[in-house]
Amino acid sequence: MVFFAYKELIQLPIISTFYGIVVRMYFKDTQQHHTPHFHVKYGGDNAVFDLNGNIIAGTFPAKQTKYVVAWADIHKDELEALWEIMQTDEEYFKIKGLE
Repeated sequence: MVFFAYKELIQLPIISTFYGIVVRMYFKDTQQHHTPHFHVKYGGDNAVFDLNGNIIAGTFPAKQTKYVVAWADIHKDELEALWEIMQTDEEYFKIKGLE
């Protein structure tokens, strides 16, 4: 894992990319959705998923949703650890995409 210092980053770091999907997790992002989550973008579509792979905001194409759900399932422990790290503004790491 490669860690990045918070002070060197903007507030919306990319934590993973795969199949054209960009995954971001924001620092201290607890006010809007009130649950651990990550943001995804594919083309013009945007959605927010909880760490279990459920869409909690936005819309996303069905095929790409299946990819995101599979990725979240494979990397659940890493997502949970990353969420905790990013609430303290200390650092973050990237998570491998689907292959």
